[in-house]
Amino acid sequence: MEYIPLGNTDILVSRICFGALTIGPLQRNLSLEEGCCIIKKAIYDGINFIDTADLYETYPYIREAVKYKPDIIISSKSFAYDRKTAQETLDKALKGIGRDYIDFFLLHEQESLLTLKGHYEALQFFLEQKKKGIIRGVGISTHFVAAVHVAAEMDEIDVIHPILNFCGLGIVDGTREEMEQAIAAAWKAGKGIYTMKSLGGGHLLNRYEEALEYIKTFPYAHSVAIGMQRVEEVEANISYFTNNSISEELRLRLKKYKRELIIEDWCKGCGACVLRCKQKALFVQEGKARVNKKKCILCGYCGTVCKELAMKII
Repeated sequence: MEYIPLGNTDILVSRICFGALTIGPLQRNLSLEEGCCIIKKAIYDGINFIDTADLYETYPYIREAVKYKPDIIISSKSFAYDRKTAQETLDKALKGIGRDYIDFFLLHEQESLLTLKGHYEALQFFLEQKKKGIIRGVGISTHFVAAVHVAAEMDEIDVIHPILNFCGLGIVDGTREEMEQAIAAAWKAGKGIYTMKSLGGGHLLNRYEEALEYIKTFPYAHSVAIGMQRVEEVEANISYFTNNSISEELRLRLKKYKRELIIEDWCKGCGACVLRCKQKALFVQEGKARVNKKKCILCGYCGTVCKELAMKII
């Protein structure tokens, strides 16, 4: 496994980052033992970088897994907008992972200069914690080209976690080429870049090697966060990044899995999920929520606002 400093932070991270969203309750909802086994497999095979978020509820898996290797690099995110919510979500992260520090803490789902201004009080709090050594780097995650451009010019931002894949799936306000240009500018400004959704939330699994080849050779990403739900996914991703190939047996096993958003029959059609979905992939029809599968990136965030627990990724 190759390791590289994450921008100007000088923190060495593996070229693959373990995306923890997929093992938790928003997606496959693995048992603690099952989830820990997958993370431990990734660590054993050389991945030293884990991405999570307050929203994902995956801290318990990470807390147990990193007992195996305590110096793993951990990045989390929250929707904090003021000092109170920033303190609460940071405390939750530290308690959740069982540490008195966290490597990176990001403002989740930033869109533009306007949203960054709306979260600036939280950002200031995180910067104060950085000075104390409680946070080692501060940043944003985003599906928006505009937010990458803004963050690239902010001295306060160390790390940017943008969406990028060869089809441009999930980029809200522009094209793949425009996102590439924004990321390149941020890279040149010294920002640490680790991308997300290289497999389009699972939509690109049928073009798996093409998708990985694109993101692996993209020159302006230090690391690539990939959601992994199964041991064979860990094996295949690491094999491709280290050997430029995967075995035929692994390839066939991967093709068996196809993730999708399931909306259960007991959905009441309240529309909360429609308002939550920034991809505009959801709509209400005949009293039930429906999904446009061409737009859905399988993030599972809609499930967090569903009071009926009618939505899940499987």
